[in-house]
Amino acid sequence: MKTSHIRAQDVDGRWYLYDASKHTLGRMAAEIAVRLQGKDLPTYTPSEATGAHVVVINATKAVLTGTKGEKKEYQRYSGYPGGLYRDPIDTVRERRPHEIVKLAVRRMLPKSKLGKTLLSRLKVYAGNDHPHSAQRPQEVEALGA
Repeated sequence: MKTSHIRAQDVDGRWYLYDASKHTLGRMAAEIAVRLQGKDLPTYTPSEATGAHVVVINATKAVLTGTKGEKKEYQRYSGYPGGLYRDPIDTVRERRPHEIVKLAVRRMLPKSKLGKTLLSRLKVYAGNDHPHSAQRPQEVEALGA
């Protein structure tokens, strides 16, 4: 019996399109992380980037459940004493709307070089337009928002 090892260049490039206004943020991010890693395929290899490319549109309209829309904060640290910044989600949504989706997905990927490679396959856009129509991304329907 032989064990086969799939290389990243041997896998066909698949593209998926998510509309953030139709999906709940956390559920969408979990599904995107699985697709980026290729865990939804029988050819999944943990050490290779065999997953798909994902395009997310309407990041400004990302759906949050419960009271997360009022209470959620993003923390960052400057490196100096007392340099902790807490930004409410409304501020982040205005300044960097793509960061909401990108951070949610990044935290679900491996913390390694492979994770950074996988994150580069994620394209997030604040509005409805994206420049990847030539790749003909397959639109993913919301399971239950």
